[in-house]
Amino acid sequence: MRVVEASSIVVPADLERALEEHRRELTGYCYRMLASQFEAEDAVQETLLRAWNSHESFEGRASFRSWLYRIATNVCLDMLGGRERRARPMDLGPSREPIIENLNVPAEVTWIQPVPDPADTAVERETIRLAFIAALQHLPPRQRAVLILCEVLRWEATEVAELLGTSVASVNSALQRARAGLSASAVSSTDPVPELGDEQRELLERYVDAFQRYDIEALTALIREDAIQSMPPYDLWLSGRDDILTWWFGPGIGCKGSRLVPAGTANGSPAFGQYKPSESGSGFDPWALQVVELSPDGITELTFFLETEPLFPLFGLPPRLDS
Repeated sequence: MRVVEASSIVVPADLERALEEHRRELTGYCYRMLASQFEAEDAVQETLLRAWNSHESFEGRASFRSWLYRIATNVCLDMLGGRERRARPMDLGPSREPIIENLNVPAEVTWIQPVPDPADTAVERETIRLAFIAALQHLPPRQRAVLILCEVLRWEATEVAELLGTSVASVNSALQRARAGLSASAVSSTDPVPELGDEQRELLERYVDAFQRYDIEALTALIREDAIQSMPPYDLWLSGRDDILTWWFGPGIGCKGSRLVPAGTANGSPAFGQYKPSESGSGFDPWALQVVELSPDGITELTFFLETEPLFPLFGLPPRLDS
């Protein structure tokens, strides 16, 4: 449904444009709050509809943008009320031995979902990294909103206080507590994300080639000794290159012969659609969205998002590959 229509009444074109101009930035804000692109899109749609319903009461005492962020914040807080936080496998406990018996899909966990990076470079990649999004989910929702508004969007405390209907002192107190909570997760909104320069691109090309050949020696040279791997919706995660490769050449041997298709970037890191050889013997079936995190000296983290049905269309990946 278009934002401009409700109960057969059409919003004036200037209001339609004003609302749509803010859709993308509101989606980024809601994603950081909710850790799901799909929920973020729902939240923004609800925000724009609420704005339509109440636009005649907008008195202009705050900017139109601030007014929309107030509505979006309230929508997100409503959605988060009483709900368990989204998580990554690393949030649930220590790494475990790379054996098939340790695979488990917990019914009570809602997982953090990846998001395609925006086309423009105005959005700071550091603040959509998977580790940063995961750390945000540990914060109470209002602290989360304060930190995102102040640290990511660079709003003044006075602006945030007006948006939340509270005092500057309350905002500063919430921000202090949020920063302390974030530091406990050992991540920051300013942690650098390596730029994809020539060396990084060459490393990725070597990784794709080595993975598709399933060459253990080449993979050993590319994956750092202290790398980690996770595979949502399984809660098992692996710590260390040895355990990762033990899994790949043991329980995960079915990935041998896979094809990787570039999928742009997800949460600031290169992403690939992984397709396994079809059991029918013809073509390749979707298996995972791989998100590959890099450092200057190798691959530091591999996340295999196995829920391909919703994620592959989001990243523009085909439903399967022909032989």
